[in-house]
Formats: sequence, structure tokens, C-alpha cells
Amino acid sequence: MSAPTSKPKVTEREARRVAEEAREQDWRKPSFAKELFLGRFRLDLIHPHPRPADDDAQRGEEFLAKLRDFCETKVDGALIEREARIPDEVVNGLKELGALGMKIDTKYGGLGLTQVYYNKALALAGSVSPAIGALLSAHQSIGVPQPLKLFGTQEQKDAFLPRLARTDISAFLLTEPDVGSDPARLATTAVPDGDDYVLDGVKLWTTNGVVADLLVVMARVPRGEGHRGGITAFVVEAGSEGVTVEHRNAFMGLRGIENGVTRFHRVRVPAAHRIGPEGAGLKIALTTLNTGRLSLPALCVGAGKWCLKIAREWTAVREQWGRPVARHEAVGAKISFIAATTFALEAVLDLSSQMADEDRNDIRIEAALAKLYGSEMAWLIADELVQIRGGRGYETADSLAARGERAVPAEQILRDLRINRIFEGSSEIMRLLIAREAVDAHLAVAGDIIDPDKSLGDKARAGARAGGFYARWLPKLVAGPGQRPGAYAEFGELAPHLRYVERSARKLARSTFYGMSRWQGRMETKQGFLGRIVDIGAELFAMSAACVRAELLGTPEARQLAHVFCRQARLRADELFGRLWANTDDLDRKVVEGVLSGAYLWLEEGIVDPSGDGPWIADATPGPPAGDNLHRPIR
Repeated sequence: MSAPTSKPKVTEREARRVAEEAREQDWRKPSFAKELFLGRFRLDLIHPHPRPADDDAQRGEEFLAKLRDFCETKVDGALIEREARIPDEVVNGLKELGALGMKIDTKYGGLGLTQVYYNKALALAGSVSPAIGALLSAHQSIGVPQPLKLFGTQEQKDAFLPRLARTDISAFLLTEPDVGSDPARLATTAVPDGDDYVLDGVKLWTTNGVVADLLVVMARVPRGEGHRGGITAFVVEAGSEGVTVEHRNAFMGLRGIENGVTRFHRVRVPAAHRIGPEGAGLKIALTTLNTGRLSLPALCVGAGKWCLKIAREWTAVREQWGRPVARHEAVGAKISFIAATTFALEAVLDLSSQMADEDRNDIRIEAALAKLYGSEMAWLIADELVQIRGGRGYETADSLAARGERAVPAEQILRDLRINRIFEGSSEIMRLLIAREAVDAHLAVAGDIIDPDKSLGDKARAGARAGGFYARWLPKLVAGPGQRPGAYAEFGELAPHLRYVERSARKLARSTFYGMSRWQGRMETKQGFLGRIVDIGAELFAMSAACVRAELLGTPEARQLAHVFCRQARLRADELFGRLWANTDDLDRKVVEGVLSGAYLWLEEGIVDPSGDGPWIADATPGPPAGDNLHRPIR
């Protein structure tokens, strides 16, 4: 076979089909969030709050103590920021500590930490240097170890996991210069040739790719005799002939991240290094991300804790008009938001992580909500800290130190956190992904009605199924425990918030049904509506997690933080409910058409564009490399 040279031409419908086939189709386990979107507040699925086993907690705490000592004595976060690189000795120290193998089973030389303690470790390491958090997360959450753990053969696990636990860094390569969240257009090919596959293509934004030893690469196998073809996952040795790191990318934040552009030119990969069957690559990637996404909210929790510490210390000593600025209501409201939201983010993270460890629930929606909510709210927290710090928040830590003040990197954390709203699925994509899962039950019974490819007979049968489903489901959305004053009394002063969640879950489900009834087949184009549905669900999930965590901790302080957070979240949720039906979505679409047609070119007059020349998207034509190999394995 010869490698195709042209990019795949994919219609919107084909792209949706590829994405749909990659999702997990079944719900074999209960899901709190799925039930929430269906209007069923299943508090029993999260309360009492699950707890880690004693031996898991002991091992986790012992490792955290070692990691804390290492971070405090061996890591200079300011140096990493200045030099835009994690020193080799720091990476080697992390290897010796076993940090590369936190999630790898002990029988392969790893530490075998639970998801809960892995996330605590990421939050700790990320607080001293977000670049270290990114290194460890990309290696274990989405890199080679997790796909092998879930889908690898025993031979693959025996061959690779011991290396990955102690010495070898891994990276995940899916994105391409012209392919982001639409993998149906993937252009990198893996052409079968005897007992090997031959890889050709270019991958972009390869976190850890510059220093990685092992890569998990997604490539398209052409269909042919004996080959079903499709997007497929491979383990590739980064030092293989034909693998070239062409560029190390630089970003507004995470300046120590080893992220680059990797070219594959006639790279031979043994068939034994293929993970799973041909065509299963996207399913492997999405399944890996079900829990892998929890790494980003872990880093966000660490950031929130740091922002709270700085806000507390700074506002207590900074005085204006005879009082510490914390005592002024305008600043105090920001401190309250930071404290309450950090509490909620940790509640969401720990609850989702503990459910992942127990493996009793399907947490694909919970993990996605944790990523979406954590990245959005942590960004707001950091922005409020910069505002509280004023000019000092905008000033760099080095500049502050040079003029004799404490080197507080507030502006850095704002830059570092910004990528989390884009990493591993942008917030916009996450909302669509969650919305698809949230309406799964509806599509299962009524999807054929709005599918243009279905016959009249199929539509008639779907109509009968839908009638039966909605006849049973809709009446249950009318009334519930949230309308009874004494419901959830065991939560004390937090009970009204849980009653609000229960009422709002039913209202959310009714709103989703109204939207589907109104727009039917056009529902998938109503991204503004779907995004607000998801954002309401995220607030309700966070409120539930905050109340359950406060009950677990059992302290007045925890209850107070949960109470304040829920009051703030209810205001946001009520506003979102209102915007479901009163918004500017239709007007926005008209403005977009005007912008694209050039109707508003006059509005762009009076400026000079400082952008450089060049194409919007770099050429990614397969072929030999044009420059030096920047691959820098750490030894």
C-alpha cells in the first residue's frame, strides 16, 4: 500500500458519525450527573461521601510528604519560569521519587496511588510549578500508561509500564495543525507493511513530546484486505528513525512545558505496538480521558488554594482609608468568592475522584463537568486575585523582588491557568460533549424521529417508543422532595440548598425537553442553549458536592463555606435559567453573518495590525524533516 497524500475530505455528517461511534454507547453503571440532567436528584449515589481505604490513604499521605519535601527543597518555580525549562535534575529527582509511576500498579514498579491521591500530588506539584504539574499529568493522565492500563495486552504492559513507572516520559499525540476537536479529518497515516505499520504525518501541541521517550500516537489506517482501517492508537519509541521534533512551542503561560511539533516520516512501528484493534483509537482516547480529565481540575484546585492564601495574607496587611482592604466590602466579596469557590472545586474533584476509585459509578459526565467547571472558575479566581493585588498583581514576581517586595507571581498564575479552558477539550467543546451525554436517554428513544436518514417506518416506531417513555417520565418532573420543607433535614442549614438542587434538576430536565420539542433536529445547532443547560448542571453538581463534603467534614467552617458557595451558585443558576429563553442568540447569528460577509469592515478602520505574515495554518504535508531534530530526552 502507498500512503495517501491528500487530507481527508469529511462532511459535517461524517464527522458527527465518527465522533458518535467513538463514544461509549452503554450506561452499565449509575451516574449521578446523568440522572441530574434527567431531573432525578439521586443523592444516594454520592451521600454518604465515599472515603478512601485506610491503607490507600496511608500510602498516599506518605508519598505526599516526600513530594512536599522535594518541592520545597529541590524545585525553584521562579527559575523554571525565567528559563522556560524544568531543569534535568528536577525531572530526574521526580523519577527517583517515583512520581512518574503514581498511577501505575506496584507490580510494574509504580506507586499504585488512588485517583484521589494522584490528584492531591498534582495539586501540590503544580502549586510550586504548573509546568511540573503539566509534565506529570500529560505523562500519566493521557500519555502511554493509562491507555495501556485500560486497553493494552499483557505483553505491552510488561514491556512498557516498568519503564514508564521509573525512567521514561510519555506523551499523547492526537492534534494536528489542521485537526483539533474534529478527529474525523485526521491526516497522519499508518500504512500496514508486513508485520509493521509505516507512520507519516505531523502532530501539533505535543505536550511532553520534546522530551518524551514513548509516544501514544493516533493515526489513520487505510482500509484494505485484512485491515478494517480507521483511527488507531500506537505506542511509538520517540527515538525511532524518522521521528523528528521540529519545533518547541512557546506560550503565554506554562513556560516550562515541553510542547512541540513532531513529524513522522516513514516511521516503522511493529504491529505488536498497536493498542487495541484498528479503528478503536478514538474510543481509546475518549475512554482514557474519562478519568484523565480529572488532572486539570486537580491543578485548578491547587491554584485556588494558593490564590486564597495570597489573598488572605495580602488583604490583611494592605491598608486603605484606615482599614485593611479585606474589611472593605468590595474587596471582601472577592475574598468570599475565592474561598467559597475553592471549597467547591475541591469538593467536586474529591467526590469525582473517589467515585472513580470505587468504580461503582460511571463518571464520564462528572469528570467532564469537573474539568469544565474547574477550569472556568479557577480562571475567575486568579483574575480576582490579580484585581485584589492591584498594580502588584499585574507586575511580575521578578520585578517585585527587584524593588524589595515579596515575589508573588499573581500575573503568572493567571497566564498559566488560561490554557486549562482549552486543554483536553475547550470549554465550548466540553459543553457540547456533556450535552450529548445529557440527552442520551432522549436520543435513545426519540433519535430516529429527527434522523433524516431513517425511514418512515423507523420514525413511526421511534414515535411509539418516545410516547411511552415521556408518558412515564414527564409526570415525575412535576413534583418532588425539593418542594417539601422538611426534606434533607439531616443536612441542617444546607438542606434548603439541596431542595433547590432537586427542584432545579426537574426544571432543567423540563427545559431540555421543551428545547427538543421546539427545535427537534435543529437542537444540535443551538449551542448557546445547550451550553447554558450544561452550565446549570455544573452549578447543581458543584452545589451537591459542596453540601456532601461539608457534611463529611462536619465543621462549622466547612458548612459556612458550602452555604456561601451555594448562595452564589444559585444566583448564577437562576440567571442561566432566565437566559435559556431570553438571550441574543438569534441576533448574534445575524451579526456573525455580517462580520463574515464584510458588512462591518468600516469598524476595523483606524488601526495597524502588528501580526506577522504567513498562513493561518502551517503546512503539514507528509515528508522528510526540513530542519534539526529538537528531541531532548532527559537522561
